[in-house]
Amino acid sequence: MNSSRLIAGILSLILIGALTSCTTRVYRVDEREQIDLSGKWNDTDSQMVSDEMINDCLSHAWQGRFVEAQGRLPVVAVGTVYNKTDEHISPDVFIKDLERAFMNSGRARVVQSGAALDELRAVRQDQQDFASPETRKRLQEELGADFILQGVINKIVDMEGSKRVYFYQVDLELIDIETAEKHWAGQKKLKKYVQKRSFGW
Repeated sequence: MNSSRLIAGILSLILIGALTSCTTRVYRVDEREQIDLSGKWNDTDSQMVSDEMINDCLSHAWQGRFVEAQGRLPVVAVGTVYNKTDEHISPDVFIKDLERAFMNSGRARVVQSGAALDELRAVRQDQQDFASPETRKRLQEELGADFILQGVINKIVDMEGSKRVYFYQVDLELIDIETAEKHWAGQKKLKKYVQKRSFGW
């Protein structure tokens, strides 16, 4: 009888230990801290690529020529960035990082684009019928963009056994909206080596 109780007690301890080891633990960390769990595209990549590429974009001659000719800063709309990888990369996060990099530079103005612009226009149109005259916003007063930024994210995977190499290539182009002329084309490459210590991916 005692041996049965002893065995039951040991099994209970083992079960408790197993359940404890499987408990999910969550830690709050600084949003600026670089954390790579899988080696795949993450928020650090998005911020780094956007900052570096927009800095490169604005350091080229087109920006200075535009300011000299027009006497004002260029107005940019960030358009579509296609995700052609096998990962779920949120284009909205990357687009917001690109817009932020433009605005923080102080060398370009940024206007709304995409679905958010459609929503803004719908609200403005509704004001024509429902807002008081003194608070109603006028139609056809938008700041027109001079350029649109468009791009694509591609990925190549090389693997052998427990080793992986993820190669990302981001291509962005700045295009004159009126003439369709490309004023800047930038490219950023990222390569990540990942080695899995345990079995399975």
